[in-house]
Amino acid sequence: MQIKSKLPSVGTTIFSVMSKLAAEHSAINLSQGFPNFDCADLLKERVNFHMTAGKNQYVPMAGLPILREKIANKVKLTYSATVNPETEITITAGATQALFTAIAAFIQKDDEVILIEPAYDSYAPAVEVMGGKVVPYALKGPDFKINWLDFAILISSKTKMIIINTPHNPIGKTLKKSDIQKLDELTRGTDILVISDEVYEHLIYDGQVHQSVLLFPELYKRSLIVYSFGKTFHNTGWKIGYCIAPDYLSKEFRKVHQFNVFCVNSFVQYGLADFLSEASHYLELPNFYQQKRDYFSGLLEGSALKALPSEGSYFQLFDYSKISNEPDTEFAKRLTIEFGVASIPLSVFYTHPLQNNCVRLCFAKTEETLLEASKRLKCLK
Repeated sequence: MQIKSKLPSVGTTIFSVMSKLAAEHSAINLSQGFPNFDCADLLKERVNFHMTAGKNQYVPMAGLPILREKIANKVKLTYSATVNPETEITITAGATQALFTAIAAFIQKDDEVILIEPAYDSYAPAVEVMGGKVVPYALKGPDFKINWLDFAILISSKTKMIIINTPHNPIGKTLKKSDIQKLDELTRGTDILVISDEVYEHLIYDGQVHQSVLLFPELYKRSLIVYSFGKTFHNTGWKIGYCIAPDYLSKEFRKVHQFNVFCVNSFVQYGLADFLSEASHYLELPNFYQQKRDYFSGLLEGSALKALPSEGSYFQLFDYSKISNEPDTEFAKRLTIEFGVASIPLSVFYTHPLQNNCVRLCFAKTEETLLEASKRLKCLK
């Protein structure tokens, strides 16, 4: 049977490849972005309570009303912004589903979507499966800063969407207030939509303030913002997140969402609604993860790996140019096989692979895991 693939160049993701390699060689897996510690006992207790209490049937398509109200309260507390929980918040089956749905709702054949690369690997396939065209803007190390004059050249009459990610996976950088202001200026008065991937909103360090699109009212009017409870509360396997967007954009988003998953698991939504009553559960996260970042980078001081600044997320890039000139994919495989630590090569996050001689390591691990990984990495010469 002849099948014409809509994604002919897509194979197994690098995350699956490196995790499989890690398992085969009993390596410490610092490649895939998930914690190796559990979420809060209270959160598990509240979810279990609602499951055993019979909250096991469909909830409204857009999400449990009380959870959306709690999210609106969180937005007010965190960003002093007001969003309507009834019309502007949609609960999704994880951030990736929210991203796919947002792209599917608005991208049509031959629409152009500007991606800031290195970019999370779900963006481009979602654009392509909808018939859109990816227009990459490549960041270069070691600073990975956007030159907005060069960026503006990419905008054309076919540009339908720009996708941003802050704090950024995989490079751990954050967009500053001036960056968001420039994006606002470039898109104001146009029909260009913005997807802002803010799943690491609370994982931001050194006293920085997360520059959410919610802080920029005019830009918000043409934006869809994506969040992840899994990233925030250390339970990535629960696959639950949400999208915040103005009502006229949320209306279109929900048209696709209802035929994609319709609604998200009920008892987890009830449990999260209870858990969000205490703001410290997310407001204390910057200190929690900054300690892990500093602990791990401190352990590797004096090693042949050079840590690049991680301003947010739970990832850090390490420059290996003092060790080897080999391509990052080969270096990452050798690091796994010979030294027992799995990483992710940076070049795979580009449309046109760019060598920055960097690999990404995840520090969302216990101190014991990070200590053992550092001992192995210090053997690199």
